[in-house]
Amino acid sequence: MTLIINTIGLLLIGLIIGWFWLSKPRLYSAKTVGLIEILVKDGAYQPAYIEVERQHEVTLRFLRKDPSPCAEIVTFGALNVSQQLPLNQPVDIMLKLDNPGEYEFTCQMGMYRGKLIIK
Repeated sequence: MTLIINTIGLLLIGLIIGWFWLSKPRLYSAKTVGLIEILVKDGAYQPAYIEVERQHEVTLRFLRKDPSPCAEIVTFGALNVSQQLPLNQPVDIMLKLDNPGEYEFTCQMGMYRGKLIIK
């Protein structure tokens, strides 16, 4: 019985590690200026990796479908931007970035992760 419980525990640990740290979402590339919709659902941002051209204004529209308290806030640490995400209500964040680079966005606990890539 102990062997079964330990095996189930190890499988759950592996699932958690794979879900939060090892999974690689696909890249969404926005070639034009405009609106990009990001769904907050099932423990992830969809899309999680977004590529835009530098000096183009982009609006990120977050729509939170996940009732988890962790999903309540999205934070762009390097940009000093933080926004409350009410459940089932779109929230727009407008950005115009001049410097190329990668700007990570996360939930308040750092479990939901995404990246805005400026080329």
